Amino acid sequence: MALYEHVFLARQDVTAQQVETMTETYKSVVESNGGAVAKVEYWGVKSLAYRIKKNRKAHYALFNLDAPAAAIAEMERQMAINEDILRFMTVKVEELEEGPSAMLQRRDRDDRGDRGDRGPRRRDREDGEPGFDGAEEEV
Repeated sequence: MALYEHVFLARQDVTAQQVETMTETYKSVVESNGGAVAKVEYWGVKSLAYRIKKNRKAHYALFNLDAPAAAIAEMERQMAINEDILRFMTVKVEELEEGPSAMLQRRDRDDRGDRGDRGPRRRDREDGEPGFDGAEEEV
């Protein structure tokens, strides 16, 4: 069997619980066709780069799969029929990623709270410093 990463986007109008139900449904489709789901991640609601079917946001979910091609084809067929699924993509990989995906790692890094002082801002600079009111430093 081959290894795959599969991501799907669901309409923002559906609840997180409905997305969880969809993931369980598609997980059972893969398993009933002889595959195994190694990992399921829910990434939450994120903004889309462009509107898809009048939606500006979507629920994102990831599957790591070890399944035959027939199981993937059946899962994708059922996703294409579902009106709540905006887009999906399956990529064949050499090995499955252990631990949390890059999206979850980024969320953990973003949630760390206060970043501390970043130094003086442009408006806090003294007169004559480069970048203040268009003043240039001569070299």
